[in-house]
Amino acid sequence: METYMIFRDLAIILISAKLCGLAAAKLKAPQVVGEIIAGLLIGPSILGLVQQTELISGMAEIGVVLLMFFAGLQTSLKDLMRTGWKALLIACSGVFVPLAGGYLLYCCYYGFAPTGSGQFYSALFTGVIMTATSVSITVASLQELGYLKSETGTTIMSAAIIDDVIGIIVLTFVVGMKDPDSKPSAVIISTVLFFAAAVVFGVITYKIFKILDKKYPHTRRIPILGFVLAFAMAYAAERFFGIADITGAYVAGIILCSIDDSEYIARKVDINSYMLFAPVFFASIGLKTSIDDMTPALLIFSILFVIVALVTKVIGCGAISRLLGFHSLDSLKIGVGMMTRGEVALIVAQKGLQVQMIESKYFSAVILLILVSSVITPVILKMLYQKKE
Repeated sequence: METYMIFRDLAIILISAKLCGLAAAKLKAPQVVGEIIAGLLIGPSILGLVQQTELISGMAEIGVVLLMFFAGLQTSLKDLMRTGWKALLIACSGVFVPLAGGYLLYCCYYGFAPTGSGQFYSALFTGVIMTATSVSITVASLQELGYLKSETGTTIMSAAIIDDVIGIIVLTFVVGMKDPDSKPSAVIISTVLFFAAAVVFGVITYKIFKILDKKYPHTRRIPILGFVLAFAMAYAAERFFGIADITGAYVAGIILCSIDDSEYIARKVDINSYMLFAPVFFASIGLKTSIDDMTPALLIFSILFVIVALVTKVIGCGAISRLLGFHSLDSLKIGVGMMTRGEVALIVAQKGLQVQMIESKYFSAVILLILVSSVITPVILKMLYQKKE
């Protein structure tokens, strides 16, 4: 392909992603769903206007790194420390129950496979996709209802933050297992070494950024150095530890989330991501999603995937909340509040496709999950908060 053709492709991707994103927002759905549908429309499956190229794939990878860096910057370490063991237990249960549910769903539908086989990893990664939680829709709903600062609202927020951290660790571990030369013990060791190195490096880097931030407050050099840190840690995680690059980017965000200019860095990251790289990433998912392979069997699996993903979050988070002393209704609120899925689920699915753990046809199930969970969660939460214990 001629080099200049990338400009045409980018123009088509950006305008179609924006228009479809606005249409999705009008329908009360996440804009990312519209951007994915845009990629599906302009891709080989329907109109064939844009083809997936190596350059688009590279820009999409930058997009996912920036998204995870931004997510890390938005993490509150104070909230993590303040919430205590209840939120930790809720988050752990909210990760491992969907993980088991997704694995069992795939195995029951396609058959159980021996450990280490391709089908085994596909089943395991189906569960990994289900672990992700996105509470942006829930936060908006709780704020509208006036319960964001309530005990259940605070618990949902705190558990979701910890949920993301645990989910990234699980993703890192499972992706490491796929390496034919790796062993479970080696994966555990490399994961522990990475996070140990991240703590030591993070403390040093945090102090350096604090000094720079005090000397050059609110200047462009701070976010530029933040970008350097994100890309460097993404590279180091993959190159030296065999850890997913998005894990390194997420940790880079956490390192900088407590400096004074963290919001300033986040705004600059968000501008670059929102303007170019994130639309390319989400559209590229649509470009790679094949509806030609959609069969009645795959459609049924997608519906079951959505049901299991929603129910296991409610059971995992709600049941442990009840055991921790929350009332039945409050436990249900917490479980429902943790149901929503968003960008992280897509990022995890993208990583699974990259390491050949899942096929592109299963993106349709993930998109359906994001759409359904984003629509029904606010409705159910409103009903629950209007209901008396």
